Amino acid sequence: MADKSAITPENPHALYEMHGYRAAIRSGDFLFVSGQVGAQADGSPVEEIEAQIERAFENLRGVLAAAGCGFADIVDVTTFHVDPESQFEAVMKVKQRLLGDVPDLNWTAVGVTWLAGFRFEIKVIARVPNHG
Repeated sequence: MADKSAITPENPHALYEMHGYRAAIRSGDFLFVSGQVGAQADGSPVEEIEAQIERAFENLRGVLAAAGCGFADIVDVTTFHVDPESQFEAVMKVKQRLLGDVPDLNWTAVGVTWLAGFRFEIKVIARVPNHG
């Protein structure tokens, strides 16, 4: 079994402690990031949808950075949407602004009915770069 280690971002929001989970787990050369939502430091959601989506991406950026990764290291993305049709334009706008043209990116979007008070969630698998 591969070694695994927990990853915690520099400024974690309260949801990790409140619900007892890790931001990410590194196993070998891969980083498995838990679903990131638009949570503020206290764990409450950012209200406006585009701002909530952007905060989720920024929370994701912090988790990736804690493992020595960036958006370019993402291999696979899964997003969860309470209202995919109405969110699509905002998601694409934030994605383009923050990710740009990240090459070779898989993406699966899933419509759901509940995200614990949030309306968007993003989880990824990234490859940890070899810095040696």
